[in-house]
Amino acid sequence: MERGKIVAIITGAISILLAIAYLIIVQLLDFRGEMIPAPVSQSLDWGYWMGYFYPGVAQWLIT
Repeated sequence: MERGKIVAIITGAISILLAIAYLIIVQLLDFRGEMIPAPVSQSLDWGYWMGYFYPGVAQWLIT
């Protein structure tokens, strides 16, 4: 066989294996049950996040 055909077969096989692994992972995650929403915390408060920015950037975001 030509080198190009061998590379194409190998990459195709790797692609199929990755697709099967992805489907298995999705199925395993789906079996975990109903999703519970994330807890609401202070991270949604703008004042909490403004402390992480430089004062000029914080002022720009507020206006």
